[in-house]
Amino acid sequence: MTRVPIRVLLADDQAAVRGAFRIILDAQPDITVVAEAGDGDSAIAQARHLRPDVVLADIRMPGADGLEVTRRLAGPGVADPLRVVVVTTFDLDEYVNTALRDGACGFLLKRSGPALLTEAVRAAVAGDTLISPQITVRLLRRLAAPAPHRPGRPSPEALTAREREIVAHVARGHTNAEIAQALGLSPGTVKNHLAAVQAKLGTRNRVEVAAWAWDTGEAIP
Repeated sequence: MTRVPIRVLLADDQAAVRGAFRIILDAQPDITVVAEAGDGDSAIAQARHLRPDVVLADIRMPGADGLEVTRRLAGPGVADPLRVVVVTTFDLDEYVNTALRDGACGFLLKRSGPALLTEAVRAAVAGDTLISPQITVRLLRRLAAPAPHRPGRPSPEALTAREREIVAHVARGHTNAEIAQALGLSPGTVKNHLAAVQAKLGTRNRVEVAAWAWDTGEAIP
């Protein structure tokens, strides 16, 4: 049975960036770009009309910026929220925190590369949250000193040795492809292990898995 491609709307004030993203995404058999917007107001209007599966939004755009686009399309109180992934040049914690608080299901730096861009789109549709590894590591290193075991929080012994290896890589910001290469596994096997880890830990995404790893000391080499 043929799958319906993931429909993406690109919102960025630079035509060259939109063009580059379109080439990357349209090259994927399961993703298609259905619209582009050069400003935030147009992005909001088109998104509400077309109802794409994912909106990729830059932060600094004319009209509504990417954070406002996120809030109005995916934020608390939105009756029928869309999935928004913020893609930006600006590596600022305040942007990350605001975007995720207002409903973003991903935060990528433009320099993250094509593989992470496509992975973020797929993760958003799967209900996961993907953040650029360098941002994830920086935020989570605030928790680098292992905290005492909290009641109700699964201990590392709940995981297999292989799962703990994978979790350590996730905590260092590695993608599934990088983990697969490092451990001699297929990306699909890594994905399956992560699904098992999330079920055991009661976490919703790889960001929460990484936070658990830093909190319990599993991220420390």
